[in-house]
Amino acid sequence: MCSYCFVKLKYDIANIERGEGAGALLNFIQGKRDKTTNWCDWNIPIHWGGVSDPFQHIEKIHKYSLQALKVFAETQYPVVISTKGALAAEEPYLSLLGKCNVVMQFSLVSPKFDKIEPGAPTFEQRIEMIRKIAPKVKRVIVRTQPFVLEAQSDILKQIKLYKDIGVYGITVEGLKYRQKKPGLVKIGADYCYPKETLKNAYEQIKNECHKHGLSFYAAENRLRSMGDDLCCCGIDGLEGFTPNKYNLNHYIFDRKNFVASGSMKEPGTSMCLKAVAQNTSSVEVFKIKSLDEMMQAATKDKGMIGQLVSKQ
Repeated sequence: MCSYCFVKLKYDIANIERGEGAGALLNFIQGKRDKTTNWCDWNIPIHWGGVSDPFQHIEKIHKYSLQALKVFAETQYPVVISTKGALAAEEPYLSLLGKCNVVMQFSLVSPKFDKIEPGAPTFEQRIEMIRKIAPKVKRVIVRTQPFVLEAQSDILKQIKLYKDIGVYGITVEGLKYRQKKPGLVKIGADYCYPKETLKNAYEQIKNECHKHGLSFYAAENRLRSMGDDLCCCGIDGLEGFTPNKYNLNHYIFDRKNFVASGSMKEPGTSMCLKAVAQNTSSVEVFKIKSLDEMMQAATKDKGMIGQLVSKQ
């Protein structure tokens, strides 16, 4: 596992268990919602790979991701896949990806990261993976996450190469630490680069991207409006890829699209928020309140809004 991975703070990867499989995926695609997804009444794109790489080594044995890809290929449901796994560029995965309605995201920061990403393909190997996959999918997005200042010069040098191998855009987010370090500021539970530091760095990356015809997205919540779209996944303008815009970034920067869908106004549709408030009293509220009610309350929460508009 990569040394910087936030998943290590939540899970022990020595104790791997199977979660929901292709059957549960198909149920969602067919419109069957549970208490945490009942707010969603449209074909929202699925983002796959946020906490577990779909193409890691163990997939060679169990082939669960292969089963999921077959579902995506058959249904043409919109999906965004984040990976750095070599299997994505190998058969039968490569051909299946070509049949899916998919935007691929590849984690790629700098060749310097090779030594802190044990078990993952090297930077150069991922470049070759992108060359193979880019012609077969809707888009390829490079996830420059985590961004560190020490890698900025490498990132700027690589942008032309990204364009040449078929990349559509870059999404950038700074490294977050759990322990205090010199020069960092505390944002929520994390210690992060100061906003102005990141803004200056991102501006250079954004300008270089636009110079070479690439899109730029800021996955940093404090700087989301710097991106070419408020959704940092790189799906803007793609037919059938409609994200959720009923969030605080749209409330602050794009108020006209901060509109609740019909299901979001139904009682009991705010259980999706339990991950951010896991105490019993909050969960009891989520069980009866609509997502619309809770989001309207969030717009009046100075703490939540403050993190997005903070000068830090």
